[in-house]
Amino acid sequence: MTALTTDFEQPTMDDYPTRKDGFPSLLYRRDAVVWGDGDGPIDRATLDSYDDKGYLQIEQLLTPEELEKYRAELRRLSEDKELRKDERVIVERESDEVRSIFEVHKISDAIAELVRDPRVVGRARQILGSDVYVHQSRVNSKPGFSGSDFYWHSDFETWHAEDGMPRMRAVSISIALTDNYEHNGSLMIMPGSHKTFVSCVGETPEDHYKASLKQQEIGTPDQDSLSILAAKHGIDVLTGPAGGAIMFDSNCMHGSSGNITPFPRSNIFIVFNSVENACVEPFAAPTPRPPFLGARDFTPVV
Repeated sequence: MTALTTDFEQPTMDDYPTRKDGFPSLLYRRDAVVWGDGDGPIDRATLDSYDDKGYLQIEQLLTPEELEKYRAELRRLSEDKELRKDERVIVERESDEVRSIFEVHKISDAIAELVRDPRVVGRARQILGSDVYVHQSRVNSKPGFSGSDFYWHSDFETWHAEDGMPRMRAVSISIALTDNYEHNGSLMIMPGSHKTFVSCVGETPEDHYKASLKQQEIGTPDQDSLSILAAKHGIDVLTGPAGGAIMFDSNCMHGSSGNITPFPRSNIFIVFNSVENACVEPFAAPTPRPPFLGARDFTPVV
């Protein structure tokens, strides 16, 4: 049974406790969603919508020429036999095809350049109201016929519990390298869910990341909490053409279904965190995850 907690008058050292009790809780958000004053590439109406829903969509971020450049880069990385031996490369459970390549902005000069692009980092700075650094980067592939699902989760829950991210002051951008249809495993978000934190059950084991990268179980929300959020907010399926992008708050409840269609889905995924929200010791794990999952270098993107 999920407990709805409403008494937050007295601040605690950890405003978002998770993986510490035998039952889940729904906690009201204590942080702003938009930290900046509106000065930047995002117009006021879109910024207000982001504050309300927790996400925004950019119909066309990349030009056709840029799109082909990054598609070619993804192919190059996925076919690199030496790179496949790296811990930063995650393969599908069944097909052994590349599912994700982490810390990709340190592996690929092309993607490092994209991280610094004002169209990308400028929007992150505007939302977070400060300089930002890359907390995590990766390329994701969801192959046709065999792409596996990503169960419902809040990224912040993991980043808080296992990386030591103190506040909800991070934003993710997912840049589509393929068309996103309703039927090929597109991102699903519960709009407005970013204003509620779902505290999860289950103690974090040592080196939990090794299992969670294949299939996460600890840190996943319970079905009662998901049902409450879905009933209140509904579910948006975020489709759109290749070259577009989605930006969403760190605490959005989101996931995606498997891909059994012939149409593959791939994207570049970058997480920006405010330099004023640098990670500390984990709030609910024995040790921090490796830096390729949760950066410990807080140097601003310039």
